[in-house]
Amino acid sequence: MAATSGNSKIYSSMAEQFNQFLSPRVMTGFNVKLQSICLSLSVFYGLPKANKGEYPVRPIISTLDSYQYQLSKYLGKGIREVRPQASSYIKDTSNIELNKEFVDVQNTSKGLYEIDLCRYKIIEMKKLNDKKEFEKAIDLFSKYEEKSNETLCDLSVNQVLKSFTNRKDFQGGLNIHQRYLSRIEKNSFILASLIHFYMEFGNVNVAEELFKKSKNKTVGMYGAMMKGYIKNSLLNKAIEIFFKIENPDEINYVLLLNACSRIGTEETLNIVKKILLNLPNSYQNNKNILTTAFDAFIKCNDLSNAEKIFPKIKQTVISYGNLMKFYNKNNQEEKTLNLYKQMIIDDNIQLDPIIYVHLINAAAHIGILSISNSIYKQIPKCFLQNIFIKNALIDMWGKSGDIKKAKDIFQSLTKPDTIGYTSMINSYGLNGMAIEAIELFNKTPEEFILEETCVSILNACSHAGLVDHARSIFNNINNKTDKIYTTMVDCLSRSSLFEEALKLIDHYESDHSPSPTMLMSLLSAARNRKNKELSEKIFNRIKGNFPELKNRLISASILLSNVYASIGEIKKSSNIRNKLYQQGLRKISGLSFTEINGKIFKFRAHDQTHPRSKEIYDEVQKISKELIEYGHQYDASWITRGLNENETIESNLCGHSERLAIAWNFIENPNIRRIQITKNLRICGDCRM
Repeated sequence: MAATSGNSKIYSSMAEQFNQFLSPRVMTGFNVKLQSICLSLSVFYGLPKANKGEYPVRPIISTLDSYQYQLSKYLGKGIREVRPQASSYIKDTSNIELNKEFVDVQNTSKGLYEIDLCRYKIIEMKKLNDKKEFEKAIDLFSKYEEKSNETLCDLSVNQVLKSFTNRKDFQGGLNIHQRYLSRIEKNSFILASLIHFYMEFGNVNVAEELFKKSKNKTVGMYGAMMKGYIKNSLLNKAIEIFFKIENPDEINYVLLLNACSRIGTEETLNIVKKILLNLPNSYQNNKNILTTAFDAFIKCNDLSNAEKIFPKIKQTVISYGNLMKFYNKNNQEEKTLNLYKQMIIDDNIQLDPIIYVHLINAAAHIGILSISNSIYKQIPKCFLQNIFIKNALIDMWGKSGDIKKAKDIFQSLTKPDTIGYTSMINSYGLNGMAIEAIELFNKTPEEFILEETCVSILNACSHAGLVDHARSIFNNINNKTDKIYTTMVDCLSRSSLFEEALKLIDHYESDHSPSPTMLMSLLSAARNRKNKELSEKIFNRIKGNFPELKNRLISASILLSNVYASIGEIKKSSNIRNKLYQQGLRKISGLSFTEINGKIFKFRAHDQTHPRSKEIYDEVQKISKELIEYGHQYDASWITRGLNENETIESNLCGHSERLAIAWNFIENPNIRRIQITKNLRICGDCRM
C-alpha cells in the first residue's frame, strides 16, 4: 500500500502499520475471503437531487452481497485498526462533533489534527455568523490565528471577513485584507467576499480595482459586483456587468432582474423579457428567477406579463399581496377581490393584516357601501385593532359614504398618526363636511401634517367652495409641493377664479418646471365653464411643454374638443377626435360601477353588451319621461360629438353609463331605497342634475 500525496509521512506510517496488519493474515485465511459465496452483482442506481433544476441524479454503486462484499468488510476492519482516530465526524450536514480525546493523539498525527481542527473552526465560525453572533466568530478566529497561523485555512479568513462585513467594522475587515493579501489574491472565493466587503461600505472604486486585477473572474465575483452596484444605487452598472458573464448562474440572473425592477422603465422591461425568453433550460422553472421576474414586471408596470408568470411562482402571502397592490394601483379592484377569493380556497396561505389592507383599499376605490360592509365582515376580529387596518377602514368608510363609521374608528385610535388624520380629513371632505375637515386639520399636530394632509384639506375646501379658507391654509404651508399647488389651482378654478389660478401657475413655474397636472386642472375647469379662449391657451401650453406625454395630450385634446362641442363648433371638435383616431390614440373610457345582490356591474356609455339591454333602455326612457314631467331640460352642451341619424339630445344623454346603471338597479329591485354608483371619470353636468 503506497503513500498518497499530502502529509506523506503520516500516510506512510499508516501504510506501514496496515502492511503489518495484513502480512500475517495472508497465509491464514485471507485467501478464503477472496472465495466469495455471494452471487449478486454490484448495483448501480441514482438518487434524484430534488433541490436542483431538472432533478439530476447522484450516482450510487452498492456492493451489498456482491462478490466484493466480504473482501471489503475484511479490509475495512484492518483499516480501522491502524487508522488514527479522527478529531471530528459528521452526523449530518448541520452537525459536527469535536472528539476531545483527540488532543492526546501521538505527534505522528499532528498534521491530521491541524487539518480537522481547521475544519471544525470553519464550521463553528459559520454557525456563529448564521446566528448573527459576529463578535464571537471574530474572537474564535483570533484565538485560532494566535495558535495556528501557519495552517490557517482560507475558508476561515473568508468567514471572519464576513463577520467584519456584517458587524459594520470597516477597520477590522481592512486589517484582514492587509494581513492576508497574498492569500486573498490567489483565492477567488475570498476575493468575492472582499469585493462584497468594500461594496457594503460604499468603497466602489476599491471593489472595482480588485475585480479588475483578478485574472480568474468567477460567477461569484460577478455576483458580488452586481450586488454591490445595486447596494450603491448603480443599477445600470449592475445590468452592464451581467452581460459580460459567460455562463451566469441563478444568483446572477436574480440580481439582474432585481436591478431592472428597481429602474422600472420601458428599457429595463424589454431586458427582462429578453432574459426570460433566452433562459437556459435548467433555469426555465427556477422559482427564485421567476419570482424576481414577477416582481420586475410589477415594478415595470407590465400587468399582463405579471399575471402570466404568477401561476408559475411559489404562491405566498407576499406574492398575493404584491399582485393585489398592483391591481389596486391599476384601477382593477375587481381582480383584487377575485384574488382574495382564490386565497381563501388555498389552505397553504395564511392571511395577514397586509392582505386585508389591500382588500379594504380595493373596496375603498370601488366606493360602494354594500361591498365595504361585506369586506368588513370578513376581517378577523384579531386584526381589527391593527393600526394599518383601522387607517384603511377610515378611508374605506369615508369613500363609501358612511361617515359615521369612519368617525367611530378614528375616535377609537389612541394615538392617530399622519395616515389616520389625513384619512379622516379626506373622508369629511368627500362627504361635504368641509367645516369638520377644517376643524380636525387645525387640531392635527404639526409633525403629522404632510403633503397628503394638505392636499386633503385643500380638496375639502375646493369641493365646498370655501376659497378663503383654502387661501389661508395654503399661505401657511411652508413646503408647498407640486401636488399642493395643483390642489390650490383646482380650488380657484372650480370657483371660476381663472386669473388668480393662472397667476399661481406662473408663480410656480418661475422656479419650477411646468406641471402637466396643474395645467390639466385649469383646463378641466375652463371646459366646465365653456371658456374657449382659456382652454385653447392652456392646451397650447400643455402641448408645447409636454409633447412626449401622450396620455396627457389625449386627455387635453378631449377636453378642448368638448369645449368646442359645448359651444356648437362641432367641426373643430370632430377634427380633434379624428386626428386622435388617425394617430391610433384612444381616450380612457368612462365606466360606471354599481352593486346588486353581491355582484358588481359596470356600464359604458351607450353600452349594448348586457344580455338585458332592451329592458335597461326601456327603463331609461321611463325615467327620462318622469324627469321631463318634473321640469328637467336636457343640456345639449354636454354632448361631445355630432348627433347620429335618428339620435336626439335626449337619447344621447340618456345613454350615459351612470343612467344605465340607475336603470339596471330599478329593474333588479323596483323597491330599492338606496342606489350607489361610482365612476372612474367625472360625472357629466346633465347627469349630475
